[in-house]
This record gives sequence, structure tokens and C-alpha cells, in this order.
Amino acid sequence: MIFDHFHVIVRYGREVIDRVRVDEANRHRNDPIQRKVIKGSRWLLLRNRDSITRDSDRQRLSDLLKVNHELATVHIMKDYLNQVWDHTDPIAACAWWYQWYRMAIDSGIKPLVHFATNLAVHLEGLIAYTRYRLTTGVLEGMNNKIKVIKRVAYGFRDDEYFFLRIRHAFPGIRR
Repeated sequence: MIFDHFHVIVRYGREVIDRVRVDEANRHRNDPIQRKVIKGSRWLLLRNRDSITRDSDRQRLSDLLKVNHELATVHIMKDYLNQVWDHTDPIAACAWWYQWYRMAIDSGIKPLVHFATNLAVHLEGLIAYTRYRLTTGVLEGMNNKIKVIKRVAYGFRDDEYFFLRIRHAFPGIRR
């Protein structure tokens, strides 16, 4: 199974950060100012720090993370999870992932623990990405290109020519 890493990060943001953010907003139900700050922070929490360009947004995120421990933890863990894609050695990536997993479990934050447990099932695909650098998006694109070749190939007399056309469409990939 090839692992689609973008799907994981989006899912992390949707499931973990949103759940913690909503829980924290509900916890501050009697403090409308604090609740509004938390409720209005979804997109800041989901974005990577590097992609936040406005100083006011950076300051707002910084202030939010200073006053809310659980949101700060899940935000840091999101950034840390992103680092798995930097590894090219499967053994190093696996060791790194187990460290992330242990920190997620030890955090005691229920949505984070639940996500880490679910992600552990996909560890083989996660580690495979470090070796092959293929996502399901790339594979789906290749499959679509093969379907087009197949449609155009209607009427070819032999399979050998059809497979030759496929190999020609993907010159950098060998058996």
C-alpha cells in the first residue's frame, strides 16, 4: 500500500485539531472572550507556521498557543508529524515515527491518542513513502494516463505494442 501523506495531514487537522479546539471552546463556555479567540482560530491552527505571512496572524497564533496547553501540544505534534516526510531512510523514519507515536500516547489528549492508534495501522505505507516517494495521487495519475492509452489503443492487434506504449509514456520507470 502506498501511503498518501497529504491525506494524513489533512485528516490530522480535521480530526485532532478541530476536536481539541471545540473541546477547549466548550470548556471556556462561561468566558465569551476566550471562547471567541479559540473558536476563531481554526485556520490558523491548521496552517503550517511557514505559510502564515501576516504578522498579526503569527502573533494571534503565538498568543493562542501560549495560553492553551492542549492546543499548543496538538499544533506542535502536527508540525512534528510533518517531519516524517523529510526522511529518506526507512529505518530512521521508523525510529522517528515510534518516537512521535510514544509522545502522542503520552500526551493523554484523547483525540491525539486515537489518531496515533489509527495511524499505527498504516505504518507500513508511511515508511514505504520514505523509500519510494509515491503517493496515491501520482498512482492515480498514472492509471488515468494508462486508461487514455487503452482508449486510443482500441483496435491494436497485439498486447506487446500496448505495453510498449505504456512504457513509452513513463520513460523513467523500469520494471
